Amino acid sequence: MGGRNSALLAESICDWWLLAGVDSLVGEQPAGWLVAPPANDAAARPKRLDPVEADPPPLPAVLQRQEAPVPVDPAGPIAFPDDWTEFQDWLATGSDVPGSQWDARRIAPAGEPGAPLMLLTAWPEIDDQQEGVLFSGAAGQLLDAMLRAIGMARADCYVASLAVTRPAGGRCDGEEAAGLDRLLWHHLRLARPGRLLLIGGDIVRMAAATSLVDARGKLLEINQDGGKVDAVAVAHPAMLLARPAQKAAAWDSLKLFNRGR
Repeated sequence: MGGRNSALLAESICDWWLLAGVDSLVGEQPAGWLVAPPANDAAARPKRLDPVEADPPPLPAVLQRQEAPVPVDPAGPIAFPDDWTEFQDWLATGSDVPGSQWDARRIAPAGEPGAPLMLLTAWPEIDDQQEGVLFSGAAGQLLDAMLRAIGMARADCYVASLAVTRPAGGRCDGEEAAGLDRLLWHHLRLARPGRLLLIGGDIVRMAAATSLVDARGKLLEINQDGGKVDAVAVAHPAMLLARPAQKAAAWDSLKLFNRGR
């Protein structure tokens, strides 16, 4: 009875080992089943497959290397027409006219070269661009009265603005001002006025290199092509309407034109 039980127990143990995957009683190499492999034994650790490196995603276009642009020689200064008729046409339609970039509505000069008096302002007023003529509305009526006081009429004058459109806020500087400065002296050379009335502080600063306050009541001499043109400076008629107290200073300047007559 005891032998039979021992046989059954031995058979049960063998079945258990078979289920555990042991198919031989003795291996080719001795193994220490109770000895744990060292922690730093690389052979004992399971091998890890090195990850396969994928191609990196392309950089955004703005970060990609780009060839430097080929430098372009800067354009030279604008060539202003020397013929009077061509110059007037260019002011009216030319795409490269300094001071034409601020508005689509241009105000062209009026009058002929060699006029006894040139009326020059920096740029049109807002009302001028609406009406299409310089010194429009009440400001124009006041200017006509000022001219009559010195024995002149607007029809006898050459009337122009340095810029044919008005800049935003009525101010300009930098390269825009530099372009207008070149245009100023070219315009005066072609217009050949007998005398010059500078109207408004901006054109006084550009043409006479002084402020309107310092120019009041003085006969200015504007150098032009080796010669000199007598000039006086007054506030813009629109300013005189807003500040009537300044009319006396404008009259003191205008009276200088009557000296020696």
